[in-house]
Amino acid sequence: MNGSKGIEITDDILKMADKCRKNHSCLSGKIDNLCKVELNVDDKIHFVKCMSHEFCPYRISFGFSYVCLCPVRKELFDRYNI
Repeated sequence: MNGSKGIEITDDILKMADKCRKNHSCLSGKIDNLCKVELNVDDKIHFVKCMSHEFCPYRISFGFSYVCLCPVRKELFDRYNI
């Protein structure tokens, strides 16, 4: 799937994010509502600061932080540093 700014996410990654409640709006180019990656551990664990307090099935509480398990969000960070 093509997003804005030449961003491409494979259909396999999109299929893995089948619980997304925002219809993959992170691919629209509007990043003001996108959780910001604060710490990346070995490209496997992404600690995020979320800009929205809406429920997200991929956001997991970890102490005073949150970990993002969304495959699309992880791909955006790992591949495009977004």
